[in-house]
Amino acid sequence: MNLFICYAKCSTCQKAKKYLEEHNILFEERDIKVNNPTYEELKKWYDLGVPINKMVNTSGLVYKKLNLKEKRSRMSDEELLRLLSTDGMLVKRPILLTEKNVLFGFNEKEYEESL
Repeated sequence: MNLFICYAKCSTCQKAKKYLEEHNILFEERDIKVNNPTYEELKKWYDLGVPINKMVNTSGLVYKKLNLKEKRSRMSDEELLRLLSTDGMLVKRPILLTEKNVLFGFNEKEYEESL
């Protein structure tokens, strides 16, 4: 079963969910704000080859409030993973976990190739 981690108010998440539903792709939905990715999950995805930069929601309010654009260059990947695990709004969404891939954000071509 695919896991779709999203934020219901996010328009990109809504587009991705619509794509999944229109293509009859089964998924379990998880609210990123209520149940954000844990450090262990983020580390696992990172270890699978997902670049840390793909995991960060650089357009989010929390990212801007924490002034992470300025601070990121001084943070290790480990520190950034730990920070991301503290607030789901820091993590790029949606996240789709399939049997083969972990996809951050919504790119229709990536979804087609992975599903």
